[in-house]
Amino acid sequence: MSVMTETTTQATLSDFFETMRSAGAGELRSASWEAFELKGLPNRRVESWHYTDLKQALRSVAPLSRGTPAAAPERLFDAARLSVVNGAFRADLSDLAALPPGVDVCSLREALTDGDAEIIAALAPACEDAVVALNAALMQDGVVLRLAPGVEIARPIEIATIVAGEAQSCFTRSLVIAGAGAKATIIETAVGQGAGAQENQALVFALHAGAEIDHVGCVKAAAEDAVRVHSLLATLDAKAALNSFVLIEGGGLLRRQNFARLQGAHARLAFNGASLLRGRAHADTTLVVVHAKPHGQSREKFRAIVDESATGVFQGKVIVEPHAQKTDGAMQSKALLLSDAAAMNNKPELEIFADDVTCGHGATCGRLDRDHLFYLQARGLPRRDAEALLIEGFANEAMSEVADDRLRDALTARVHRWLAERGAQP
Repeated sequence: MSVMTETTTQATLSDFFETMRSAGAGELRSASWEAFELKGLPNRRVESWHYTDLKQALRSVAPLSRGTPAAAPERLFDAARLSVVNGAFRADLSDLAALPPGVDVCSLREALTDGDAEIIAALAPACEDAVVALNAALMQDGVVLRLAPGVEIARPIEIATIVAGEAQSCFTRSLVIAGAGAKATIIETAVGQGAGAQENQALVFALHAGAEIDHVGCVKAAAEDAVRVHSLLATLDAKAALNSFVLIEGGGLLRRQNFARLQGAHARLAFNGASLLRGRAHADTTLVVVHAKPHGQSREKFRAIVDESATGVFQGKVIVEPHAQKTDGAMQSKALLLSDAAAMNNKPELEIFADDVTCGHGATCGRLDRDHLFYLQARGLPRRDAEALLIEGFANEAMSEVADDRLRDALTARVHRWLAERGAQP
């Protein structure tokens, strides 16, 4: 990026900050903007962004979204939907009446304007990532979802973030606060429509003692020139549990990053995911998990299916702090390369500062097993069908951790659709 281009990009983002700095949470915004200015947009020289050059991708910054009207996209799941469209919470496209007792919902814009101290504090868990700081400085709107202590929600609640229209920048941040002992399933749907979209989204989970959240995400494919950074930030108190699975359907440049801190004893965390990539898609899954207290458990299982000239990235770091004895951690990434031009970068890491832990990691890249293909074709399956069967089985390894059968079936249907589209190509 030239000096002139970099200066123009910084000036545009600075203008965005001047627009948003009076929209509530002024101290948080200012501190976040200062943190971003110290680092700037990350490029390959930043170790955690080595495989994804965001500065190069954002040579030109699209205008800030103004919340232009858009219709709600198709429903992928049977859930009570809360919609954020083009950077604005849309009550008219949300199922507010379907929410049960014990669930409180408001827009982020409303909460920030009211100066809600609990929400503002929960919105900013410790994170040193520059793009997360930029999101906090420029956040336009989102959903604030509070679950009362002890409440158990049977029907899933979906937070759908939609970017529709040509060339616009959207900065959304949503927050889920789960009271002590609360249990719920939260679905995160990200839909990008239109060329030139630039998204910086964040979803924050604050889980109090004993809270249990199942999180299922679906990131639908976007235009080839889309640039998207989606961040999930989670803090878990004692005996809290977060079980997360995200299906990524590649398109354009996508960075999906997860930051979690197990700050209470006996907390449990699972980050799982599958990526379906083709064309020139670039999908980067990066996670940092910090064990800060004893007897914590973390599991990470990711699968990437990379076709044509697409590129996949997995970076996983698990940090075990000195007082986090008896930590149990396991991280695994596997990639399936379907063409000679497909690429995958794996970088698992462990940083252990305690001496009584059980932690391990592994990463593999490979192609479809020829013996398995031969076995299936020898029994009458056409090659494309044999490939699809093996690919689906590979993706389902990560989906097995989704607790809700209906959600798992819906995700499997998305994989079916992707494979059918692949099989229809000449």
